[in-house]
Amino acid sequence: MRLAGPILVAQLAVLGLAVIDTVMAGRLSAVDLAAVAVGSSIYVSVYVGFMGILQALTPIAGHHFGAGRFSEIGVDLTQALWLALFLTLIGAAVLAWPDPLLDLAGAPPEVARVASIYLNAVACGLPAALGTRAFVSLNSAVSRPQVTMTIQLVALLAKVPLNTLFMYGAGPIPALGGAGCGVATAALSYLTFGLCLAVWHLDPGFARYRGHAALRPDWGRLRELLKLGVPSGGSLLIEVTSFTFIAIFLVRLGASTVGGHQIVANLISVLFMLPMALGVATGVLVAQSLGAGAPTIARRAARRGFGAAALGAAASLLLVWPLREEIVSAYTIDPEVAAVALHLFGLACLFHGFDAFQGVAGYILRGYRVATAPMFIHGVSLWGVGLGGGYLLAFVRPGGWPFDGAFSFWLAAVVGLSLAALGLSWMAARIANQQVREAAHIG
Repeated sequence: MRLAGPILVAQLAVLGLAVIDTVMAGRLSAVDLAAVAVGSSIYVSVYVGFMGILQALTPIAGHHFGAGRFSEIGVDLTQALWLALFLTLIGAAVLAWPDPLLDLAGAPPEVARVASIYLNAVACGLPAALGTRAFVSLNSAVSRPQVTMTIQLVALLAKVPLNTLFMYGAGPIPALGGAGCGVATAALSYLTFGLCLAVWHLDPGFARYRGHAALRPDWGRLRELLKLGVPSGGSLLIEVTSFTFIAIFLVRLGASTVGGHQIVANLISVLFMLPMALGVATGVLVAQSLGAGAPTIARRAARRGFGAAALGAAASLLLVWPLREEIVSAYTIDPEVAAVALHLFGLACLFHGFDAFQGVAGYILRGYRVATAPMFIHGVSLWGVGLGGGYLLAFVRPGGWPFDGAFSFWLAAVVGLSLAALGLSWMAARIANQQVREAAHIG
């Protein structure tokens, strides 16, 4: 819990940035809200996939930490920053020229125009955003999540003033409407990256990790990061795109449908921060314990992580369900958008219950440095059953399917996520038990 607490606050601060964007765009118009929903869905899909690759640093550095190889941590951080730079070359190109994705979404011209400006802005901030994620991964691995928490809280405090400046304009700065959220996001990326660099070089608590890392790329270490990071990033990309691409497909059903979906998606993302924080903390403890040669302690941490996530998810749902109307009204003043959000609320709560289990299981498996099999489980369950099934039910409507498009996508997403939760939880338990048996046999 000492690890998970600051991670939770930091993740809530990050999600708070998205909530602020959604609320402020929703107060402008349904078009601005839809544009931010589509633009953020595309950005998150690109960013999270690359972020997942960089999160390979957490189990690698965690194993170093448990084994007492402190100087190796700084060496691998340097390589993670190189990797962030290389990934930026790909991601920025996708975000800077988003027309193919906006065409795929079938975005109306007025929505596409605002979303395109939003995406061009966040493309400029991508190098700093990915660099920040390398430091976030390191801070978790060495049990210093308080650093990340403090920096993200600073960013959260700056978000509303920056959004206001770029959305409404001031002096020579033009009013960009919803697209101003993207400009503010890019500015905050450079602020957080600068703070991370300052802490790394000035905080004496990091001195033993800095070592004498070479500044040039080390292709051997980069391959090690990619070996674990690519399937980890693939899993996160599948998980996020199976969810955020719902918004892209729903664009053709109108701005109100997308806006209602975005509200419940935003809320579920906020609720997921608790199991995510517990998952990150559990995965770190698993990695540190394995590095120290203690698989029994690793298994104990994994079991307690699952239990804490289950209790947290239940408590969250008991809190939000009675307040669903008040929560939706805080997001939007449009009655059509609110009606869609309330229509989806029950399925969204069910989604969160399964999301908690699959999220914790995924981070535990990364702690065991297992990533390829989870990626395939995510692909079949979330892309195949969830996204593919949702598209079939929403737009093909076999056998006179009675439910509307948004409800169909969420229903298929719940089924797919339940399969992922079952598969990943079983795999995590099997590997943890196997590690304990092997250690006992060797002993």
